Amino acid sequence: MSSNTAAKQPEAAPVDLKSWIDKRVARFATRTYDWDALKFQADFDPKYRRAQMRYIGTGGTGLEADENSVTPEHFTFSTMVLPAGCEGPLHIHRDVEEVFFILKGAKIKLFFEYEGQRHETMLGERDLISVPPGVYRGLVNEGPEEALMCVLLGAVKPQTPTYPPDHPVSKLKRK
Repeated sequence: MSSNTAAKQPEAAPVDLKSWIDKRVARFATRTYDWDALKFQADFDPKYRRAQMRYIGTGGTGLEADENSVTPEHFTFSTMVLPAGCEGPLHIHRDVEEVFFILKGAKIKLFFEYEGQRHETMLGERDLISVPPGVYRGLVNEGPEEALMCVLLGAVKPQTPTYPPDHPVSKLKRK
């Protein structure tokens, strides 16, 4: 490669490329579904049961760290399992965009609130939605089978989301 076409060097150039790359790989075989990350919600009502499998960072669950995930530099990435009939309650990320990409699931209803307005949309396999910061969002799996989705949050350590003051989940304490 000539100097005119060389790729830009990363800020922290690796001393040993293999070690540097190996630290940036998160293999499915070494992941486990974490049904406890949001268990405080499922303990309140089983309809809030869902699991997170972390790949980059810890997402917005409030977990401090996950040594089995890749250290984030710009965003977090995880997969979420949402059993049939279960939901992620209405919540808001004031600091980051949140992206949902549906890998499996035919009837995922997302619902939104913003400045007194409400809207719903349905997503299916390979559909994506980007939700800007400051918009309340929630989702429910209305399909007959569990759904699997990718979830990205646009910060290294997103703030823990909050819930509408009148929502029962807003009164729960994280464990």
